[in-house]
Amino acid sequence: MSADVLRAEIGKGLRVQLAHPAGHVITLLISTMMYLGLQFVLGQGELRRDLLPQTLVAIGGYWFLQYAGLVMVADLIEEKRAGTFAQAQMTPAPPWLPMLGRLITAAVFGLAVAAVASLVPMLVAGIAIPPRWEALMPAALLGVNVLAFTFLLASLALVSPMIGALQSLFTSLILLLNGSFLPLSLYPDWLAVVARILPTTLGVEALTQTLFEERTLAEIWRGGTLPWLLLHTLALTVVSGLLFVRNHRRALQEPS
Repeated sequence: MSADVLRAEIGKGLRVQLAHPAGHVITLLISTMMYLGLQFVLGQGELRRDLLPQTLVAIGGYWFLQYAGLVMVADLIEEKRAGTFAQAQMTPAPPWLPMLGRLITAAVFGLAVAAVASLVPMLVAGIAIPPRWEALMPAALLGVNVLAFTFLLASLALVSPMIGALQSLFTSLILLLNGSFLPLSLYPDWLAVVARILPTTLGVEALTQTLFEERTLAEIWRGGTLPWLLLHTLALTVVSGLLFVRNHRRALQEPS
């Protein structure tokens, strides 16, 4: 029964997203043009080849978070407005299972947009990102970190009418500070500390250390980046889960 509910939720989400391909194409065009335009401005009329690979990794993490959040939160807001959220929960499956299905759908489309939006600048500007096995673990933790934050946004969307403004605020801060404009190593020390509190930043930092500085996992563990990334991801996961339990109960008690 639980597997059927999960498959049904994923299938529904995929059908809804695939029914509007124009929106995905527009998102990709805007994302790639925005990145290249920003780098052209920051480079004072040229693309800084020494900064492009690191900033592309960072903005790829942002694109994943931004689009996964949009897909998941928009779906919840639509159900809340239509008054069908409570009916959708009338199943013997645990309440987190449909949310997991939504999260998987959001992850699929978020990852697809991030991958294609990153591939276009790589081809257009000739950006090279060296493949390294050591980067797989930081990349996986970055993905979990993004999805934990996406689940946190969805948990807020269950009860907050201001979720659109909050999501825009949070994602804008992440875009400004996670290394999408300039690598974290160029930040003032105090700003780097603030940036590492935000989702994606520690994952991006761990990825760039393995990809471009050729550090091993043992080295980034000793340097503190990997332990802090693990702790940050675990904390986000726990907080989002607790918030979901609380807000899901409140959402079901609200009148439709």
